[in-house]
Amino acid sequence: MNTPFWNRIAIVMGFFLLFAGIMHFVNPQFFNDIVPPWLPPSESFWTYISGVAEIVIALMLFRPSTRRRGAYLAVALFVAVYPANLYMTWDWRDRAASEQFVSYARLPFQFLFIWAAVQVARANPDTSRPAVPGDVVAR
Repeated sequence: MNTPFWNRIAIVMGFFLLFAGIMHFVNPQFFNDIVPPWLPPSESFWTYISGVAEIVIALMLFRPSTRRRGAYLAVALFVAVYPANLYMTWDWRDRAASEQFVSYARLPFQFLFIWAAVQVARANPDTSRPAVPGDVVAR
């Protein structure tokens, strides 16, 4: 596995998540509108909590020491927000074709993001645990 390549992907993914996370606070209404309304407690709660998660995960992806965990958390995040993408596609069914295209295009890209995050995690070994019994892990 080409670790330098996947580390560059981790940085790009980190910037993407950082930008997206910040946008949750800059323009929360867009994100509130795509949160399925039946999720308790409120759309705003999910907008802000996912924004915080994206920022934290981005910072983890930037640091080599937390990149592996950050990548696995990115996988969990991408899976967790998929219902919002599905809801957006359903909710935008009566909009202009160009907007519908955007909502449909997001669906397969989520799987690409999940795959890339798994590859980043696999390319970064877990150095926080001993490799064999008796190893000493420097902290």
